[in-house]
Amino acid sequence: MGIQAIKIGRLVAITAVFVVVLLATYVIHSLYLRVNVVFYSAILDGIIATTLCSALLWGGHWFKVLGPVEKLQLIVIWLLLGYGFAISVPTVLDRSLSFYILEKMEQRGGGIRENAFEQVFTKEYVKEDRLVDVRLTEQLQSGTIVIRDGCVLLTDKGRRLASISRFFRNNLLPKHRLLMGTYTDTLTDPFRDSTSDVDYRCQ
Repeated sequence: MGIQAIKIGRLVAITAVFVVVLLATYVIHSLYLRVNVVFYSAILDGIIATTLCSALLWGGHWFKVLGPVEKLQLIVIWLLLGYGFAISVPTVLDRSLSFYILEKMEQRGGGIRENAFEQVFTKEYVKEDRLVDVRLTEQLQSGTIVIRDGCVLLTDKGRRLASISRFFRNNLLPKHRLLMGTYTDTLTDPFRDSTSDVDYRCQ
């Protein structure tokens, strides 16, 4: 067996170990430890798994065949895999309205009238998923808002992120997006028809 084949075999083996360690770390963290924000927690799990496997990679005699550059590249790959897992699995399932719709339809016997979905979102989704509490907690932990005297206020960091988000939405989101059979740019400016006559502003 050539040296290249040996290297590939050991890269695959240690990466398989990383996947197992990542999943085990996530399960232990989720089931037995406190979690402030699902996304941040899953990112931390990826960093922990990378750190543990890096110690094995650099300290294990079996991996001496791998050069320093190959080991560093592998660590970067693990970090990217951890990030991909965090954002694609627990975060998506935690935040996804699409999965909520599927689960809600299954709960209601497999079907819901189309004209009832607004009621499902406003009366059931917000309450059942504690949507307000979850999102405010995330923003508090991220440092984008503070709550004072019953008012939720943007921090400087929050204002910067809101400006970046608004710029991206207005200029770089799809201008011809399919919504219920019609291609539209409505979601590039969702506040287009928003009323300014509201009574919930903080004074």
